[in-house]
Amino acid sequence: MRVHYHIEALPFFRHAVITIGTFDGVHTGHQQLLQQLRNEALRIDGETVIITFDPHPRKIVSGHAKEIRLINTLEEKIGLLAGAGIDHLVVVPFTEAFSQLTASQYIEDFLVGRFHPHTIIIGYDHQFGKGRQGDYHLLESYCAPMNYELKEIPVHLSDSISVSSTRIREALTDADIDTANHLLGYTFFFSGRVVSGNRLGRTIGYPTANLEIDNPEKIVPGDGVYAVEAEIVSGERPLLSDELSREWSVVSDQVSGEWSVVSGDANDEASVGGESVGDQSSETDSGRAREMMAGSPKGGARYKGMMNIGLRPTVDGKKRVIEVNLFDFNEDIYDRKLRVYLVKHLRGEQKFSGLDGLREQLARDREEALQILSTK
Repeated sequence: MRVHYHIEALPFFRHAVITIGTFDGVHTGHQQLLQQLRNEALRIDGETVIITFDPHPRKIVSGHAKEIRLINTLEEKIGLLAGAGIDHLVVVPFTEAFSQLTASQYIEDFLVGRFHPHTIIIGYDHQFGKGRQGDYHLLESYCAPMNYELKEIPVHLSDSISVSSTRIREALTDADIDTANHLLGYTFFFSGRVVSGNRLGRTIGYPTANLEIDNPEKIVPGDGVYAVEAEIVSGERPLLSDELSREWSVVSDQVSGEWSVVSGDANDEASVGGESVGDQSSETDSGRAREMMAGSPKGGARYKGMMNIGLRPTVDGKKRVIEVNLFDFNEDIYDRKLRVYLVKHLRGEQKFSGLDGLREQLARDREEALQILSTK
């Protein structure tokens, strides 16, 4: 898959079959739409093209930007769409000026002028242009003069996509990871930088990697303890979900600066998870080389573990934190990027009478997490 960020320098798309949307989650509903897109492109010997926007349009046109909670960051979305076998992803900067395009300008200057589509596949409820004045019927009226075909996403599928995205966000907020993963069709994940913690976990035998989430708009699941898998990210490149495809990896074109997908083994096999109250990182000299493509631990390997999200009431915590305890792991990962896959919610966050009670519960959590991860 080729990813394009500059709409002024787009290549010529061969019989472009286009759809448009945020594709947040790239979930099972989206997968059905992507299959429709691929089938149409195959029928006419064309290329699939997805148009998405960054930042999220609501951030520009709505006064509720702080309420935006994304299932996927842009980087994650790129990897998931690449794994779905899409030819081109165009990331359009959604600016104030772009939001002021009239519906006619959007069709004539943007869609047709930039993409020269053979076919546009869109939902019955798709709206566009200033004031959301453009709709399916307006696109239909331009078919003959602009020489493109228009196909409607089935109503039940279009509704399913919208409902699924909402249900996934609600499930994640409620720590219902089983429902979220079922609707996504893959294991929900997020990434964060390993930062310094208070190191209390080391004193009770459960050191943790304390994570700082990369993107503040990314949904953080509800509080509690989870069985997880984790991997140290071996490069600042878009994730390609191994649940969707293990045969591809995303690489950067050093000349164009665009991301491409080439054949190869994208992920090594292993596992991860966690909960605790400490720090599984260690500070090193600021001049230490933090090259993500090599070194120990091996980037891409999976580690089993457990994770806690919450305030840590046993130690009177005041700040919500994310802590991952990697099992049988004792490496320096300070300032490394950790990607965490949430497999199962084990329990809610609890306040214990002291550290001894917490330690005993963590031992039970570890055994339960290991049992779950060993049968995954």
